[in-house]
Amino acid sequence: MITHLLLMGSFLTSPSVIHQETVSDTIRLEVGSREVDGRVFPVHRARNRVYLGESSEPVVTWTNELTLGDSAGVPVMRWVTRGEPGPAATGGHRWELLQTYNARTLAPLAYSNTSSTGAYMRLTIDGTRVRGVKRGPGGDAQEEQVDQTLERLGFMASASDLVPMAVGLRAGSVIRAPVWGPSMQAAEDRIFAVLDQETVSVEGAEVVAWKVEERFADTGGLYATWWLTEASPYMVLAEVIQPDGQVRRITGVALEEDVD
Repeated sequence: MITHLLLMGSFLTSPSVIHQETVSDTIRLEVGSREVDGRVFPVHRARNRVYLGESSEPVVTWTNELTLGDSAGVPVMRWVTRGEPGPAATGGHRWELLQTYNARTLAPLAYSNTSSTGAYMRLTIDGTRVRGVKRGPGGDAQEEQVDQTLERLGFMASASDLVPMAVGLRAGSVIRAPVWGPSMQAAEDRIFAVLDQETVSVEGAEVVAWKVEERFADTGGLYATWWLTEASPYMVLAEVIQPDGQVRRITGVALEEDVD
């Protein structure tokens, strides 16, 4: 899982055969669909680095740690993500993101994002009801209440790459699923197409991974291309197109327990 929502902007659109999917060959999901089983993810740690364009120095680095637990008899996964500016960053800040999902369905249950700027957002998600507090950066910012009822729950947009892995990576699979994040007023459908396995270079190593495209369902525009595996770190490479045409390249490597 990566926190690509933190990097999300408006992305370029392009025609795609994926946008021409038919009802018969598409797995159509809602949060709670039986096809999704997040229990495929064991406890693990990973590091992600973000590179802009052809730069060899990252602009952002973060670590992800997944632990598993129980909440009132419901199996849950708890993600702890801590990020900081990389060597190529101009400015930036440190941040911590805590997320809790239902371990089987991937339904979001809790979200907490805290920044060294003083900004924070802390939410609980109970079905389609989202409640909590948020505050902007700076010492003078006032805390605001959040109370939102969604028409439809979505999988967390900052972890959308978990969806195809929780369904199963099979060449030719097409998945349509809703995603939602705290900055969104409503869930929106995305289409994931599992293409094939290929070898990619990740931080100096050659890795065999499944290539998956994620597109906006309403336009067919490309949101991201993922290279995913079935073992830690799961997401080994991603490419996200920015509004100015540059590509944010995100790498993922597994971390041993004794690595800081």
